[in-house]
Amino acid sequence: MFGEKMTKKAIKTNIFDKAVVFAVKAHKNTERKGHKTPYVLHVLEAASICATMTDDLELLSAVVLHDVLEDTNTSFNTLRKKFGDRIAQLVYDETEICINGKSHAETWKNRKKSIISKIKNGTIETKMVAIGDKLSNMRAIARDYVIKGDKLWKIFNNDNPKDIKWYYTSLVDVLMDLKEYPVYKEFSKLVNDVFKNIQ
Repeated sequence: MFGEKMTKKAIKTNIFDKAVVFAVKAHKNTERKGHKTPYVLHVLEAASICATMTDDLELLSAVVLHDVLEDTNTSFNTLRKKFGDRIAQLVYDETEICINGKSHAETWKNRKKSIISKIKNGTIETKMVAIGDKLSNMRAIARDYVIKGDKLWKIFNNDNPKDIKWYYTSLVDVLMDLKEYPVYKEFSKLVNDVFKNIQ
């Protein structure tokens, strides 16, 4: 009986371990925007945020993998084969769709509108993955804003702080289903604190 429980737990844990290893390899030699820290630290922080809401290891695996479709050469089919339909779909729901032949700056508004719509119409699990990512981003923005002030916006594909404010305040609205969780309250407060003077 004890041995069976240990075996089942080990199998469940392996999916998360596998996701971490995959993410480390996929994001190898990439850095956080505006920093020289390894990019994988962002996805691990996002997973840590989500772990305050759930112990669902498949969902936490999706959080660790949430940028592999958007930022690496990983395909949806590869992700589905390695991690299953549920994890692959959760990652896809957090992925911005790029338009071939156009720069990230040119497509910024449309990409952000699309991801806001995905999150708004998504499941509570989709929203959990999203807030892990967005709160990690917002923590970095809040820290950097103290140091760099308005120069910070220059590192973004869209350097208009009014647009960035629109994006993050829209996320506060569409993530409202998570309002009972402390991480939502932290996210909402950081958005308000950083953008309150941008009109």
